[in-house]
Amino acid sequence: MILYIAEKPSLARAIASALPNPQKKHDGYIELPNGDCVTWCIGHLLELAEPQDYAPHYKQWSLDHLPIVPDDWQWKAKANTKKQLAVVKRLLKQANQIVHAGDPDREGQLLVDEVLHFSKVSKAKLEHTQRLLISDLTLPAVKKALNQLRPNKEFAALSRSALARSRADWLYGINLTRAYTVKGRQAGYQGVLSVGRVQTPVLGLVVRRDKERAEFVPKAYYQVIAHLLTEQQQSFQAKWQPSKACEPYQDEEGRVLSKPLAENVARRITDKPATVTGYDKSPKKQTAPLPYNLSALQIDAAKAFSMSAQKVLDTCQALYERHQMITYPRSDCRYLPTEQFKQATTIVGQLKKLELPFQNAAQDANPQQKSKAWNDKQVGAHHAIIPTSQLAAFSKLNSDERRVFELIARQYLIQFLPAYEYLATKIHVTIEGGEFTTSGVTVTKLGWKALMPANKKEQPELPSLIEGQTLHCQKGEVLDKETTPPDAFTDATLLAAMTGISRFVTAADIKAILKETDGLGTEATRASIIELLFKRGFLQRDGKQIHATATGTALIEALPEQTTVPDMTAKWEAMLDGISKNTEHYQTFMDELVSGLNTLVTTARSGQLSNFSNLPQAPKRGTKKRYSRKPKRTKKTT
Repeated sequence: MILYIAEKPSLARAIASALPNPQKKHDGYIELPNGDCVTWCIGHLLELAEPQDYAPHYKQWSLDHLPIVPDDWQWKAKANTKKQLAVVKRLLKQANQIVHAGDPDREGQLLVDEVLHFSKVSKAKLEHTQRLLISDLTLPAVKKALNQLRPNKEFAALSRSALARSRADWLYGINLTRAYTVKGRQAGYQGVLSVGRVQTPVLGLVVRRDKERAEFVPKAYYQVIAHLLTEQQQSFQAKWQPSKACEPYQDEEGRVLSKPLAENVARRITDKPATVTGYDKSPKKQTAPLPYNLSALQIDAAKAFSMSAQKVLDTCQALYERHQMITYPRSDCRYLPTEQFKQATTIVGQLKKLELPFQNAAQDANPQQKSKAWNDKQVGAHHAIIPTSQLAAFSKLNSDERRVFELIARQYLIQFLPAYEYLATKIHVTIEGGEFTTSGVTVTKLGWKALMPANKKEQPELPSLIEGQTLHCQKGEVLDKETTPPDAFTDATLLAAMTGISRFVTAADIKAILKETDGLGTEATRASIIELLFKRGFLQRDGKQIHATATGTALIEALPEQTTVPDMTAKWEAMLDGISKNTEHYQTFMDELVSGLNTLVTTARSGQLSNFSNLPQAPKRGTKKRYSRKPKRTKKTT
């Protein structure tokens, strides 16, 4: 009997739909005519055992117990899925061939592998287990995947990497959360002070941004604008570029701080001739941006619709599982396999028929045009998020599903439209010895931008000039400006910061690592990490803005700096990536982790959390904000 084990019921149903009929539906599995079966997990059926599962005295949180490092790691059945685990274990005993059908990512690989090992599947069966990789739940895609099974042992390193991450997060989160929660209680704070190797640096980003805003002192500065007129009465403006002689009156950003200086320049250039000293009008071409991965989609949805990262992910899951209108959504890839290009004609044809906001412009999409998105070398276990060819459910989508789908459809369609072409104009003008510049664009072909919302900040179209041409400066104008603090984080900018975390790091080696990895967290975990920080009471919303609470701020101030910045996580991710590629060893990673953890626990023991004594107490159970009495480990918590 062949046993297919899917990650979730929706995937199991998709697999079964591509296999022979008639089929019998049983409790927890589907039986095929020849006796083969399709069963499923419900996410993780197992979880890492809690400290008290290793020794009863660990139920009491005490600094004397730390660090807790299991010698023999244990899994245990999750309480709410024990029944399904029993079904899978029973079928595994009967099966002589196993097909692993977890999601095509690191977590999906471990999710089924851990069940196989927990169920004590024989070495011979494990050796011949096959891997089914599905990123599109439509019937043709599933049938194709069933004909391309690979040996599961090819993905052993990916599973080891996921296991290392899971155990590392357990060690880090359990030990430091207990340590700082106990210290907080000693200072009079009764809530749980959750610490995680990803959540805490994310909180640190927000705390430091809030502090920067609070300490910001606005500074006045001045710009001089020349209002210019050509002989043909065409008007445009140019901005003064202060000379080296003006440096004593400028700040480090080159802004002019002296209003008398600016006013003097404005007076000198008023009603004076001007000479064009530089004129360049160059043709430029911009190709369409790549299709979405999850983070890029979440950022755009947050900007366009103020949707939280978790809301976008939940909506994508519905589009993928329930409606089967998009491919696998938890993808970190923005490229497509060349094999997928064969489906372009069908998908584009289906999209052109839908009542989309950009339907008219979409008619120009040419499915024979191949953009840079199709690149096998850039595609790993999964590819970019795109529409499938089965779009019949479009009319049944709710408002959130429709909006997210429209973003995905548009990002796919622009791959089949011409480049955006324009003339970039730069003008240099000299007036009374001072230099003034401006720039603008002249659109020559809208191309893929015909599908995009109009950009309100488009540069102005400038007149055609020649070097040496004389103009007239009608007047000089002084603009009073004021420096502004950095913007508070929003859903979009916090996600962007997590994906582009290297911008917040100064150490060159760490910056380089972070540029090579996916940043803080993964595509599948970023939304849950942000939500967790709200749930813990460390973050709060003010309209679209995200700020740290007093508790969140106090925690970051109490923790060692290395736990609040992304450097350590960057090193972890580099090593985990190495484990998945067989260039790093699991045990080396774990040994280094435990060594660093010992130091952090020692620091926690000797630290003082006096800043927690005056904080509002965490609400008790039953109030609107709930705090766990002990940290809970889930698939997505890091």
